[in-house]
Amino acid sequence: MTTMTAYMAQWAMALLIWLHVIAAIAWIGESFYFVMLDNGLKSPAEAEARERGVFGEMWSVHGGGFYHAQKYLVSPARMPEDLHWSKWKSYTTWLSGFALFTVMYLLQPGIYLLDPSVARIAPGLGVAAALGFLLVGWVVYDVLCRAFGDRDLRLGVAIAVYVGAAAFISTHLFAPQAAFLIIGAMLGTIMTANVFFWIIPGQKKMVAALARGETPDPLPGKRGKQRSVHNTYFTLPVVFAMLSSHFGMLFSHPASWIYLWLVMVAGALIRQFFVLWHKGQRNFALPVAGAVLIVLVIVAVAPGAMSTGASAEAAGVQGNVTVARIEPIIHERCAACHSAHPTLMASAPNGIMFDTAAEIRSRASLIEQQAVSAKSMPPGNVTHITRREREEIAAWVRGGAK
Repeated sequence: MTTMTAYMAQWAMALLIWLHVIAAIAWIGESFYFVMLDNGLKSPAEAEARERGVFGEMWSVHGGGFYHAQKYLVSPARMPEDLHWSKWKSYTTWLSGFALFTVMYLLQPGIYLLDPSVARIAPGLGVAAALGFLLVGWVVYDVLCRAFGDRDLRLGVAIAVYVGAAAFISTHLFAPQAAFLIIGAMLGTIMTANVFFWIIPGQKKMVAALARGETPDPLPGKRGKQRSVHNTYFTLPVVFAMLSSHFGMLFSHPASWIYLWLVMVAGALIRQFFVLWHKGQRNFALPVAGAVLIVLVIVAVAPGAMSTGASAEAAGVQGNVTVARIEPIIHERCAACHSAHPTLMASAPNGIMFDTAAEIRSRASLIEQQAVSAKSMPPGNVTHITRREREEIAAWVRGGAK
């Protein structure tokens, strides 16, 4: 790959990430608005509105104007000329996210997707397993919904257990960073599949009946509504998992699947607090419970455990390790990405370079965290850093990074 090709590939990646984030913000924002609207509706004050079939209404003020939103329990008396559909934001979010997942993970499984220290899986099988998570994730979820029907509490518990099991399997198959992302992608796929297979088709049936002059059957809308509620509780867990590449202290932990699951449960509890808030209820036990779970995770993965691991790594290294001893290791194992002229990419990630001893010393704690404690660098161990070299880095940092 030429320098210019790599440069243009980076720009393509940047624009794709931009599109994905914009689409996700638009989808989540619209979803949150309608959840707020649905749960904040009041009975119509005017008899004329009730006679027209208005189920609830809300007055709001924003941007210097007043808004009056009304919801019909099943449908209005006639088809509106202009009808807004909430679907393309969801589809764009999933398509752009899948494109990113393909380019970053599926097309280079040996770098980011798989880690031999986790499981020795052939690249092709690893890619198939990752795609299987997305497909099987939706199928199992859909079966659970059909099996439990309207028993929401039991269904919620079953989904929570299922997500925990998926997190366990993912973290024992894929590289730690990829494992978290795959769980987020699985839930994101479920959310978009809910829109595509349930929510929109149900609405289309109701619209078609109204266009024929018939009274729509409320059942398709009710079924779609259940899936829409599930999407509401998936949102915060998905966002956390999608940002998890920044959480090395979490995904590198041996029990990372438990902590990912606990944070996701915390996100669902916090989201429930806001759902009830829109209804006029103030259940502060929910965010408190969510905060407690997050604090437990913070304590469980605290640097004390990391430091112990680093000390163990350094235990077999003798002598006073200086930067002169570390510099050749960094140049051979890290400079392929982190240098002014990297060979594995167009430019150094986050602008971090290790061309000089001074640059290496200034990033000593970061190097120790990523290469020794988390072992997430080099990604997929693409430059074949050895355990002995990690031990020397640990001993160097323990000795004050001289």
